[in-house]
Amino acid sequence: MRRIAGIFLAVLLIGGVVAAVVAGRENEETGTATKTVRMIIGSEKAEFFADPDVVRALAAKGYTVRAETSGSWAMEDMDLKGYDLAFPSSQAPADELADKYGARKPLPRPFYSPLVVVTHRSTAQVLAANGLVTLDRNQGGTLKMGAYLDAARAGRTWQQLKGADGHTELTGTLYVATTDPQTSNSGALYLAAASYVANGDRVVTDDAGLDRTAPLMRRLVQVQGAQKSSSDATFRDFTSGVGEPLVLVYESQIAALLREGEDAVGDLVVLYPDITATSDHTVVPLTESGRALGELLTADPELRRLAVRHGFRPQGASAEFTRATEAHTAYLNQRLTGVRQAPVPTSEVLREMARRARG
Repeated sequence: MRRIAGIFLAVLLIGGVVAAVVAGRENEETGTATKTVRMIIGSEKAEFFADPDVVRALAAKGYTVRAETSGSWAMEDMDLKGYDLAFPSSQAPADELADKYGARKPLPRPFYSPLVVVTHRSTAQVLAANGLVTLDRNQGGTLKMGAYLDAARAGRTWQQLKGADGHTELTGTLYVATTDPQTSNSGALYLAAASYVANGDRVVTDDAGLDRTAPLMRRLVQVQGAQKSSSDATFRDFTSGVGEPLVLVYESQIAALLREGEDAVGDLVVLYPDITATSDHTVVPLTESGRALGELLTADPELRRLAVRHGFRPQGASAEFTRATEAHTAYLNQRLTGVRQAPVPTSEVLREMARRARG
């Protein structure tokens, strides 16, 4: 059933539209006046806004939402005339859009999600045997970013890792598969965290830092070949069995999947990088209706509850997420124990870093 639902959602995303049309029909029947809000969002929020319960919750507040998807960094190159808000997946592209369109700050930040790496149990055990990972939960652990980046810098292959023989799926160069950092938020934040570690635990702020970290960032990206533009696509590939051994995704995608039951996740293992970048989903209001909706998503208890159901962590209240995911602590690091947040470079620096990495 999950695959059928995934295929259906993918068909919607091909057209780039996830429209909350049920709300409009319900309100036509009841006579309740609604505001139609048009927005551009990161693909990882598509299922949230397509959820019938979210549609109903928004309709109860007088909103019908029409959402189109795009890579967060690609929004900068779009003409957003006619949209009420943009909803990229982190603060850096949001700040850039706010400056471009003169959006009033502070910007609403309804929820956030750490980046994690997903893999299979057998792969995680190989990594642990080689000092790249610690497995401290039944189905989860920590990716040691320093050790991993040393392996990437050296161009280590899976075949060079002890215990990898006999695993025919582990061949070629060791790397974490990500989205395109020039268009997608998760790929860009991966470079932000990796460059922080490579730069001696200092955020890259200038050309000298870019020069120092460029060779490794280029290796991390170019070894992947063609990259997808959305985390939703890379996650669907992994869960369908055709993805790479290590894939960067949002924690929210895992938490939402776990709600479907452990049969849906199989032998999946969730690795939290010990140094990572968190994705702060940030609303850029382009109209007053857009700002009102952004504030509603941030403050409304029912919408916050539904955000948690889709795996997001609401801003300012960790207890909501902790309670909702109590049954899944074998996979999820609820309190992010042992995880450090890397500062994210400015938009200008991160764009240049991504451009150099892609070559």
